Order: sequence, then structure tokens, then C-alpha cells
Amino acid sequence: MTFNSPTAKPLPLRLRADLFIQLAQLEESGLPFDRALAILDLPPQAKPLLESMRRFAAKGADPSTAGEKSGAFTKLEARLIRAASNAGSPARMYRRLADLYTTRAMQAASMRSGMTLPAIMLVLALLIQPLPKLIGGSLGGPGYLWGVVSPLLLIGGAFVVVRWFVAGDSRSSGKSPWQHVPLFGPIFVRSNLRDFFESLALMLEAGISMLDALPAALETCADGEMRRDLAGIRRRVEKGEPFAEALRGTACIKDTRVVEFAQTGEASGSLPEMLLRHVQMETSEIEHFWQQVAAWVPRVCYTLVALWIAYGLLTGSGVGPKVPENL
Repeated sequence: MTFNSPTAKPLPLRLRADLFIQLAQLEESGLPFDRALAILDLPPQAKPLLESMRRFAAKGADPSTAGEKSGAFTKLEARLIRAASNAGSPARMYRRLADLYTTRAMQAASMRSGMTLPAIMLVLALLIQPLPKLIGGSLGGPGYLWGVVSPLLLIGGAFVVVRWFVAGDSRSSGKSPWQHVPLFGPIFVRSNLRDFFESLALMLEAGISMLDALPAALETCADGEMRRDLAGIRRRVEKGEPFAEALRGTACIKDTRVVEFAQTGEASGSLPEMLLRHVQMETSEIEHFWQQVAAWVPRVCYTLVALWIAYGLLTGSGVGPKVPENL
């Protein structure tokens, strides 16, 4: 049977976590997939994807196919769920994915909440800084509005350009600039490696072979240069090299801990578990880094904005009366 899939944007992290939590609970209760879909309770934002998934399920699609074709599941999620279903039940994989997206959603929410007040301060600064000139008559209404809006347009444009460069770099196999950005470069590398090892461990745990899991895990690495480095792992494993030794020869992997964990996992037959232990430790350390950023960036922004406002008030035309120059 052929299934045609609509193009759909993946659900936000929080909704994906809610979706997999409910699917896990319904699967553990013994409900068939089509009946479970009928009673899923998600916000209106997810309704179109759910309706599409229900239609595919009604045509006989299995959970992974219905989820992927509807756009509710990513390709990696669908592959993990398919492998788990073939092994018995996808409930455990639903739980794994729910925990993963819950953690990611909490990290994103922490960053957003930390940057909300600096953003408000910036808007207030843009409104206040040209007020003396407006009140003093040296700046008209249109000029005042342009002075407020133009910096916001500049910031928005810079954000779009950066996102465009990041997206372009993810499709490129050339040298990446993001690894070498001061302060954020190392955490960028660690986050990409964490995503790679996490997806690889989940696929190995679901029963997918190493040679099949490695190419799919590469897709979760957003950096083109790192993806090229990591692709060499599969070539070395194909030649019979142990996985841990293949990691040791990869340029972007400088952390000996993951190599030691992989070595222990291969020797004991618990490679997925050892990789997930490393992922948990990395996630905690990455989360700690972003917590520090969320704590300090607002303070720096407050200081800069306050200095900018003070500078504008001290160097502007002021709001008090002025003595004519010819007196």
C-alpha cells in the first residue's frame, strides 16, 4: 500500500514530549494503536498532524509509518519506533523519546525565560533613549518611530542571517566556523556529539545494527565538518576496527571518557547503556553551561542597556529649557 505524506513542520519539543508520554501510557494499557490515537489529547496546534496520523492508521499503517507520513514523527523517531515494535512493543521507546524531549524543552524554556527581561529592557531603551530629542523638538514623530524600529529590524535581520549561515553550514561538508567561536564553540561541539551518541545508543538499544545505525545517527549532527569526521567511524568499523578504536581516530572527538565508556560497553556487551550513561552526563554538563549563560547574559544585557540609556540622556538635547545661543 502506498501512503502519500503531507509536508509538515515537526511539533515543538514540549508537544512532542506530551505526544510520546501519552502514546507510552496508552500502549502500556494495551490499547491498539488506532484506538489510542482516537483518545490522544493534545493542544489545537497538534490537531492537524493527529488527524493525518489517524487517517494513515485507518488505512492500515503501523505506528512508525503513520507517524512519519503524517509528519508527527521525524525519520529518526519513526525508525526507532519501528525497530522497537519489531522487537515487541514500542512503549519503552516512547518513554525514552518523551524523557529526551522533556529535557530539551526544559532547557529551551530556561533560556527563553532568562532572555525575556533583557528583551523588554532593550525595547524600553529604544523607546526612552530618543525621548529627550522628541520632547525638545529636535526630532519629529516619524524620526522617533524610525529610531525605535530600525535597531529592532537590524537585530532581526542579523538573527535571520545567522540562522541562514547555520543552515547552510549543516548542509556543507567544508570547514565549519562554529566550532571555533570563543566560549560557545566547545559547547557547540559537545552538543552535536551528544546528539550523535544519543541517537546511536537509542538505535542500538532498539536492535538496529551498528552499520545501519551510524548513517542515521549522522543525520542528527548539525555541523557539516563534524558530520564528515564522524562518517569515518562507519568506514573503520566496516573494516573490522572496534567501535571504541574508531572513535579514538576521529578528529572531533577529544573526550576520552566516551572512548572509555565505549570500550567498557563493547567488552561487557552493554554498549547502548554505556553510551546513554555518557549522554546523560554530557546533557547535565551542557545544561549547566546554559544555566550559567541564562544567569549571566541577562546581567550583562541589563548593564549595557542601562549604560546606553544613561549615555543617551546625558548626551542628548535634554528635556529642560535651554538658553538661546544669542543671549
